[in-house]
Amino acid sequence: MIVTFYGVRGSMPAVGAEFTKYGGNTACVHIELTDGTDIVLDSGTGIVPLGEKLAQKDTPIHLLLTHNHWDHIQGFPFFRPAYQQGRQIQITPGLTEPKQDTAILEQMSATWFPISYQQLSADIRFSYLNGQDNWKIGSANISRTKINHPGGGSAYLIEDNGIKLAYITDNELAPPYPQETSYNEWLSFLQSVDLLIHDAQYAEQDMPFKHGWGHSVIEQTVELACQAKVKQCALYSHDISRTDQHIDRQLIAIDQYLTEHEEFEIDIFAAAEGMVIELNG
Repeated sequence: MIVTFYGVRGSMPAVGAEFTKYGGNTACVHIELTDGTDIVLDSGTGIVPLGEKLAQKDTPIHLLLTHNHWDHIQGFPFFRPAYQQGRQIQITPGLTEPKQDTAILEQMSATWFPISYQQLSADIRFSYLNGQDNWKIGSANISRTKINHPGGGSAYLIEDNGIKLAYITDNELAPPYPQETSYNEWLSFLQSVDLLIHDAQYAEQDMPFKHGWGHSVIEQTVELACQAKVKQCALYSHDISRTDQHIDRQLIAIDQYLTEHEEFEIDIFAAAEGMVIELNG
């Protein structure tokens, strides 16, 4: 399994010299399974450069969406494979409330976008799964559960050739509203995970103002990753106010914490655009 980060920001893109190390595009991760199948996690602005790569192929693309907030769908109108004649794109919508499965296409309508989704040339289909939370894509087994986020959404667990990857973004681990998935349920969901990609958008100084906005504080994500005993954890969905220097300082603090807690055998790092991780069984 080869994992490549194409967009790591939350809420909106970040632009400027102070965001070059970790990147400014919004949520998008590409996974190449051991059988060559392409899975794309979310369709933020990071999907645009990914589209240039995937346009060189003619095989199906499987797009798994967490939810429909702009930073997770706004890149799709500029996704080159969507304009390729007959290119198969299979979209799995997030478990949102209310249910708006085709929102990623409907943004290309009315006064929001100059080209309507009816003009797209690709063969775009939606997987509704009939309430199932476990299914197969290529060589992988896929599971999903609900995230704690205003408007709902999905987290995904991908197991391929004995390797497990969990993608849990826009997830509030200690929300003021009723939880869809409890902390203990997250620990169970993450059992034996090789790579956890988890929301870490907020810092302690963002609270309590942003409590309830649907994102985790960095320290909460570190605690979850350590307690779940995952092997690697990529901090994800960096806030637009978090510069390269801010993220570097956060990582220094995390390294200090792990040095003081030698019982945690884990690699914690910040996701960055262009970062490639090869996970082998």
